[in-house]
Amino acid sequence: MFVDLARIRVKGGAGGAGAVAFRREKGVPRGGPSGGNGGRGGDVVLVADAQLDTLLDYSYRENYAAGRAGHGEGSNRTGRDGEDLLLPVPPGTLVRDADSGERLGELLSPGARLVVARGGRGGRGNASYATPTHQAPREWEPGEWGEERRIELELKLIADVGLVGEPNAGKSTFLSTVSAARPKVADYPFTTLRPNLGVASLSGGRTLVVADIPGLIEGAAEGKGLGTRFLRHIERTRTLLLMVPLDAPDPQAAYDLLRAELRGHDGALAGIPHCVALCKADLRPAGERDAPLRAPDAWGVFVISSITREGIPELVEALWERVRAERDRSRPDGEGDEVFPELEEWRP
Repeated sequence: MFVDLARIRVKGGAGGAGAVAFRREKGVPRGGPSGGNGGRGGDVVLVADAQLDTLLDYSYRENYAAGRAGHGEGSNRTGRDGEDLLLPVPPGTLVRDADSGERLGELLSPGARLVVARGGRGGRGNASYATPTHQAPREWEPGEWGEERRIELELKLIADVGLVGEPNAGKSTFLSTVSAARPKVADYPFTTLRPNLGVASLSGGRTLVVADIPGLIEGAAEGKGLGTRFLRHIERTRTLLLMVPLDAPDPQAAYDLLRAELRGHDGALAGIPHCVALCKADLRPAGERDAPLRAPDAWGVFVISSITREGIPELVEALWERVRAERDRSRPDGEGDEVFPELEEWRP
C-alpha cells in the first residue's frame, strides 16, 4: 500500500537527575561532594532510507519515544546518555509541526538526518555546586524532559519528468513502455490509484526518472475525482509531460483542461516547463492528419504511440535534453551539482 501522508507523536528522552553523594574513603576524612551529573536524553531522528518509497509503517503506530538517560552516581560518575531513536523515511519527505504548521525540514538525499525531538539535558550533581565557601553542597538538579510534538510527514517523490493527463490518457502505458515499471493498465478510468516511478534508460548510461500520477478530471482542483491529492509528487520535477490522447473528442479542450487544473492547484506548479504528447497515434484512421494543437507555453509538441513506439525515441531524447538544460540552469554560475536551491545534497 502506498501512503504519502502520516502524522505521528515524537518525544525525546528525559535527562537523568544529578546525584547527591560524598566521597568516603579510608584516609580521606573530608572527601567532599562526589555526586555526578545525569546523562542526556536521546533524540528522535528521522533518517532518509533509499530502500523506502512509502510512509506505510507510520500508519500503524502513532507514538515514538527515544531512550531516557541514566541518573548521576557517586564518585563523580555521569549517568549514561539515552539512546537515540532513528526513524527511517523515504527520500523526499517533508516534515512539519502538525499543530503550528511550521516547516521543520526536508530529507532529500539518502542518509540525510533531521532531529525532530531533542532529548532533555541531564541535571547537575552536588559536585558541580562546590565552591571554596560552599564545600559540602547538597543541591542537585533534576533532568529536563525531552521535547514532545506532533509532526506531519509528507512524501513528495523526486523525479525528472512528471506525467499529467486525464484518466485513460495512456500515462501508465507510456511509463511501462519507456521503463521497467509495471503500473496497472486497463480500459477503464482511474486504474492508477497511486503514483508510480519508472527509470527510463537511454544510450550512454543516461537515465530519466519518470513519475506517473492518477488522472485529473475537470474540477480536480476543487476535489473532484481523486482531486489534486497526488499533485505534490510532481512539484519537484524539472519538466512536465502533458498527455493528450488523439482519440479524445476535443484534444485542444483536453489540453486546456489540464493547464487549468494545474493553475487551480498551484501557480508554481503550472509554471514548471512542459511539453505535450499527442498519444494513441495508433488509433488514428489511416491517412488522417493530426489536429493542430495550440500550446504556446509548451516547449514542444510530439505525436507518439506507446503501442507501436512511434515517436517514443524522439520524445525521450527531447525530454533528456530539456532535463539536462534545467539541471545546468539551476546550478549557480554553471558550477556544482545542485539541482534546486533547496535540494542541498540530492543528486540525480
